[in-house]
Amino acid sequence: MARSVNRARPYDSSRRQAQARLTRAAILEAARARFLERGYAATTVGQIAADVGVSVETVYKAFANKAGLLKAMFDVAIVGDDEPVPLQQREMVARVQAEPDGRKKLEIYGAAYAERAQRAVPVQLLVRDAAASDAGARAVLDQLNQERLTGMTAFSHHLHEARVLRRGVRTADALDILWLFTAPEVYERLVIERGWTTRRFGTWITLQLVAALI
Repeated sequence: MARSVNRARPYDSSRRQAQARLTRAAILEAARARFLERGYAATTVGQIAADVGVSVETVYKAFANKAGLLKAMFDVAIVGDDEPVPLQQREMVARVQAEPDGRKKLEIYGAAYAERAQRAVPVQLLVRDAAASDAGARAVLDQLNQERLTGMTAFSHHLHEARVLRRGVRTADALDILWLFTAPEVYERLVIERGWTTRRFGTWITLQLVAALI
């Protein structure tokens, strides 16, 4: 008679992973609300943990430290979700690269940038202000600037390789122009201070880039 064998069920981590993602999203949402309302320095990890109903250790386990939480908050703002897919691999970038017409490339880019800026610029300004007195925030600011420079460098090279830049506009010129118009201070002046709509800002930045580059 064959002996029955008790086989252990394979461990199913999907529910635990789903819960971890929900907890992470809740922490990021609470952090954004706290940071933007009260400032980076005045907000503690303990307050954020209490808002979500988790332990401080849970926050540290997910983000390492307060500065790591700030960086993750920006990463979500820049792409609109917490999926591990870099901006350069997103659908918008693929659309820009596939479009043969230079003006239309910048129309796609300008509209997407304005929408992205609506989420991300308040966080960039928060990081900028916090960096004046906090070493961790300063490190995050340096990282954000480097990532923006990397992205603008890749875009300027793409425009050059696609042969859509106006004669006399070098790749380095395109980089500096893109760097200027995507500075968070431009959005700050026109949208936050002057009350422009996101749509108006997107149209304006597109026109400026077309005039300067194409």
